[in-house]
Amino acid sequence: MTVTHQYGGVALADVQRRGRARTAFALVGPAFVASVAYVDPGNFATNFAAGGGYGYELVWVVVMANLMAILVQYLAAKVGIATGQNLAELCRRHYNRWTNVGLWLQAEIVAMATDLSEFVGAAVGLNLVFGLPLLPAGVVTAGAAFAILSLQQRGYRRFELVIIAMVAFVAIGFLYVFLAVGHQHYGQLVAGLVPQMTDRESVGLAVSIVGATVMPHVVYLHSALHINRVHAVTLEDRRILLRFNKWDCIIGLGSAGVVNLAMLCVAAALFHRPGLTNINDLGSVHAHLATLLGEGVALAFAIALLAAGLSSSSVGTYAGQVVMGGFMNWRIPLMVRRALTVLPALIILALTANTTQVLVLSQIVLSFGIPFALIPLILLSRRTDVMAQMVSRKITTTLTSVITAVITCLNAYLLYTTFAGWMS
Repeated sequence: MTVTHQYGGVALADVQRRGRARTAFALVGPAFVASVAYVDPGNFATNFAAGGGYGYELVWVVVMANLMAILVQYLAAKVGIATGQNLAELCRRHYNRWTNVGLWLQAEIVAMATDLSEFVGAAVGLNLVFGLPLLPAGVVTAGAAFAILSLQQRGYRRFELVIIAMVAFVAIGFLYVFLAVGHQHYGQLVAGLVPQMTDRESVGLAVSIVGATVMPHVVYLHSALHINRVHAVTLEDRRILLRFNKWDCIIGLGSAGVVNLAMLCVAAALFHRPGLTNINDLGSVHAHLATLLGEGVALAFAIALLAAGLSSSSVGTYAGQVVMGGFMNWRIPLMVRRALTVLPALIILALTANTTQVLVLSQIVLSFGIPFALIPLILLSRRTDVMAQMVSRKITTTLTSVITAVITCLNAYLLYTTFAGWMS
């Protein structure tokens, strides 16, 4: 049995010579890059729609989805650390061509839905902050996202730090909005931890929340982020990286979960009341925040949305490169890929008035793609010939399998209720 490692980057021993604090700082970051996908514009849309329409009823979905995300992303990063290859590359190596073509095609559909939500969200943010019309805002978004992504060519750390700074903008913005709201119904918040869904629309929102949180393209991306970062020579090196990865995931993705919960709570406290429950368009949310809490709060919301859209759009394009290169061994210039994925979003911006509804629907598409990423992750991470001494324990495999089953059941239930509604 031979496991090939394809690490690059700085040697771990050289990093450790910098001291404990600097080592910790150098080794965290990939999960924060992945966390961008958990606070992207799709999350804004789904969380505000859920809080405005159902109050605190779907709090349990947000909490469940973020706990799922921590485990899934930990396992995805573990695969990259253990093998020196990303998940898409491992699929190409261990599965037949037609399986890989199928996985690649569905991953590309997911990537388009991802780009759509992130791109549209950033354009809406530019519109709210600077007053740019949506279509020109989309063009500016494309240029800005590519500029951020180009930082990779100057070293992984610059790109990571810019993304982390943008995530911090999102977090600080929503902390400010949350505190400005002032009042929360904490009894209802606690009651919302009990699983419940009252109608078909709440099922659709639950699925879209999960899709906006456990995003399949980031599973592939996170497995790639460690490979050209810190060079692990020995098994002990890889175990050290894995320990730091655990805390990276808990802190980075846990913080994203808190932001998601804050979004839903803000919407529940402000908009779940007679006459306001249908305020789920992001432009309307911004306008009502200005009316209810002041222009400063509305500006914080708009800046957070803009930062989320720009950062997640850059990360989404990076993930698309990982998917295409991994499954098909194809390499195309980033500018070409950016142009291809931008076109659907620009069309939506030109033709669609209710961009928030488009964002919610895109997250449902993402949710349907999750099992196609998680099943290969589970099957490969449990194989000794792939993972060697870092093979997943039974408890990890079982929990990830349960997560996959829950998401699949939610998707199936949504299909059932949708078709039942059409037939009735």
